[in-house]
Amino acid sequence: MSEEENLERSSEHLANNLRRLREARGLSQSRLAALMGIPRPTLANLESGGSNPTLSVLLKVSATLQVSLEELVAPPRSSARLYPKGSLRVIRKGQVQVSELLPDALPGLQMERLELKPGAVMRGVPHTPGTREYLLCERGEITLRASGNAWTLKEGDALVFRGDQRHAYQNAGKKLATAITIVALAPPGESP
Repeated sequence: MSEEENLERSSEHLANNLRRLREARGLSQSRLAALMGIPRPTLANLESGGSNPTLSVLLKVSATLQVSLEELVAPPRSSARLYPKGSLRVIRKGQVQVSELLPDALPGLQMERLELKPGAVMRGVPHTPGTREYLLCERGEITLRASGNAWTLKEGDALVFRGDQRHAYQNAGKKLATAITIVALAPPGESP
């Protein structure tokens, strides 16, 4: 691609991104131009893709919309992304399969799907103090053991417990059991 084509594409990206960001914030061209301190026709020209803005104008747009310069001129991001089956990480621990459910790292949150074969046991790792863990049984029966107690969950049952203690998941049944676990990690320095 030539430099001229590249520049033209960047102008198109800027126009599309600027319009999308402005509309997502519920701003008219007049209101956004006033917030940026530029004439409305200048903004209209940017949104049409027919201008070659100065760095000063781009910085005003970036600061007003609270986005990076890169986000303004990069190809527009898709509003959704499909992760085909098998594209997320799967770990096998003996008779237990642990599948990640979140393709993007979210600070303080872990979400996994467990598949436990009949008789399988998996020991959980105690997390930081103050962590909450949620267990939702999808299929079969799963027994959770923690702090000398045991809870048996059947299909559709949910349990919340302290994730900062020793715990174990067990399928004492005769068919495959599946569950979703959600771990809400306590922020560092915050304990109950």
